[in-house]
Amino acid sequence: MPMALTVGAEAMPEHRQPFDELDLIAVTVGPGAFTGLRIGLAAARGLSLATGVALAGVTTLEAVAAGVPAGERGQCLVVALETKRSDVYWQAFEPGLAPLTEAGADLPDAIAAALAERRSDVVLVGDAANRIGLAASPEAGYRLGPGPGVPDAAHVAACAAERWLKSGTSLAADPIYLRAPDVTLKVSRRTP
Repeated sequence: MPMALTVGAEAMPEHRQPFDELDLIAVTVGPGAFTGLRIGLAAARGLSLATGVALAGVTTLEAVAAGVPAGERGQCLVVALETKRSDVYWQAFEPGLAPLTEAGADLPDAIAAALAERRSDVVLVGDAANRIGLAASPEAGYRLGPGPGVPDAAHVAACAAERWLKSGTSLAADPIYLRAPDVTLKVSRRTP
């Protein structure tokens, strides 16, 4: 919250309560680290409830895709983000950023195989893009594109604003988890 207050004060130094001047609060909904997602979503929901400002959720994958210049997206833009594990978060988009695939968490080899039918003009972006390129056959001809390796707040805001202007209402800000939890509670079979 202190960081959000600092950013608000920098953006609108003339206002004592900058959050009261907002029309929309945008937040990433994942995929990403469980704890970070929960903290970010809780903070955004709290601000939305306290101020009455609309809330919009944006996936980390679409935010990275939005950061790629329109002329550099190719016919198939694939965003690949690190999970800090053997798998990769990924999703493919068309040049206008409509999704071509569902978001997934897969091994680079499986992603390369899923993209094998798309032989023309595949652009890979994100901080795990190179891992997919290395897993693909050299004949695939995928290229690494420009753009942010991770989500940028400006692109999150732009995606949220565009959708909000079309709908005029708050948009879903529910977390996206692409894999089962690493930790589960052990259920006791004892009866009291």
